[in-house]
Amino acid sequence: MSDPVKVLVVDDHAMFRSGVRAELEREGDGVVHVVGEAADVDQAVAAIAATPPDVVLLDVHLPGGGGVEVMRRAPGPRFLALSVSDAAEDVIGTIRGGARGYVTKTITGPELVAAIRRVADGDAVFSPRLAGFVLDAFAAAIDVASVDEDLDRLTEREREVMRLIARGYSYKEVAKELYISIKTVETHMSSVLRKLQLSSRHELTRWASDRRLL
Repeated sequence: MSDPVKVLVVDDHAMFRSGVRAELEREGDGVVHVVGEAADVDQAVAAIAATPPDVVLLDVHLPGGGGVEVMRRAPGPRFLALSVSDAAEDVIGTIRGGARGYVTKTITGPELVAAIRRVADGDAVFSPRLAGFVLDAFAAAIDVASVDEDLDRLTEREREVMRLIARGYSYKEVAKELYISIKTVETHMSSVLRKLQLSSRHELTRWASDRRLL
């Protein structure tokens, strides 16, 4: 059995955080493990640095700049938005900011545990109605010709590295997956960022997500 998914709960309502923690402990015993809580952007960034979680359950509207600001300042874990809002602009803005999924607070405990596990495994998870917002938005925003042009700059191996890194794999995990050395992964990653004119793996994740390459 795999190790439990380490989860950080970020929401500005203490009672809601306590309820989510209790639900996850009851429904996710041995599957998920809550490693901490945070009530605003600064607390969330500090908690992610102090006890790196696998998945951050992230409210969209937070003191200090919102969920998108957390993702901007603390890239690394996978983010699953858990919000009362089902507004299209919140969904799209959060996904563009780097979240791997978006579910509403009407979700049940077992459904939330399953969503966390799926996000930890690299899947994208959305409440059914919200998935339509994402598909419509990205279908309208993507220029297929420009995607092909960008990818043409990369070698086949660079594309493989790019996709894995953009999905949240560590350099060590990429090296194991592709049977190459960590140093080689670093070299390919540097080349990918240079060719795509990006400055970080967070930007790369957003770039690949915008182009439906994940």
